[in-house]
Amino acid sequence: MLLKILRYVWAAPCTAVGLSLAIILLLLGGSMRVRGGVLEVALRRGTRQLHFPISAITFGHVVLGLNEQLLTQLRTHEFVHVRQYERWGLLFFLAYPASSLWQWFVGKNPYWDNHFEVEARRLSTVPRKNRRA
Repeated sequence: MLLKILRYVWAAPCTAVGLSLAIILLLLGGSMRVRGGVLEVALRRGTRQLHFPISAITFGHVVLGLNEQLLTQLRTHEFVHVRQYERWGLLFFLAYPASSLWQWFVGKNPYWDNHFEVEARRLSTVPRKNRRA
């Protein structure tokens, strides 16, 4: 229990950023729910038509999505990012872009080859019973 509390505290500055953005989505008519200790905030159905470059994004223990359907589809992937924030805390705000910058520097795709995205894709496709905690 103490370890769980420490994970929330360690990721709290990042979660605060997510909460600030969540308020904006809620003011725009979004909906929210808590799943597994993570606040999910979604815009209305059909928001994908805005051609926004991302479907969902995670900040600490907050996941923001264009709509509930996309959040459902991407939940496992985004929850890997939640665990990354629990490991890295505020340093994640430096580590993630640093990984993208490195990938760009070596001629790779800054998003698809980003260490954190590679890990999230890998872990979100492994059946739950085979995952390490």
